Amino acid sequence: MESHNRIELVAFLGNPGRDYTQNRHNAGRLLAEALPFAPSLQWQRKYKGLYTTIEGSMLPAPPPERPIPDKIHLLLPETYMNRSGDAVYAAAFFFKIPLERILVVHDELELPLGTAAFKFSGGMGGHNGLRSMKANFTSLDFWRLRLGIGRPAHDDVAGWVLSDFSADERSLLHRVLDSCSQALVQALVHGPESLLPEWNKKQLL
Repeated sequence: MESHNRIELVAFLGNPGRDYTQNRHNAGRLLAEALPFAPSLQWQRKYKGLYTTIEGSMLPAPPPERPIPDKIHLLLPETYMNRSGDAVYAAAFFFKIPLERILVVHDELELPLGTAAFKFSGGMGGHNGLRSMKANFTSLDFWRLRLGIGRPAHDDVAGWVLSDFSADERSLLHRVLDSCSQALVQALVHGPESLLPEWNKKQLL
């Protein structure tokens, strides 16, 4: 089994603090709240973020030829988006997790709301969280789950990503996060490549 086919660490990117909770830039962190086992997770402050684990027994049984780790590490960086790679690196270094076994969940300007995509490696697309990952790991060879937030009709991209989802968008986002949480569980159990090519660019609405 190739090493990049097993996820051991999932990092949900965003900004900490109440002011940012419903921001478009926090789509990754919002997905952590939508996971089917979210109510049972006990987060603690470690590795420059909020950290917890899920037991393999909390997931659907994998096929015999595809065992999953006893524990999968989850991380919400508390370093703010532009330093989020610091937190991911701290956890990966401590647990000796190879970069190709990391899944980063983040918002994506280049995909419209209602669209999501899994991919391995690729560019940064101007995303500060991915830029921080590159600065820490010197490589972008990790898995990503990209949650579309769309580009604004104006030039203030920074203002757009740091603004809240509208009420109408939140009703759509609920459905997106539900579908993506199910896909993430599939990635953990069967490997993220099991979602390809369907999730190369998946229209969810």
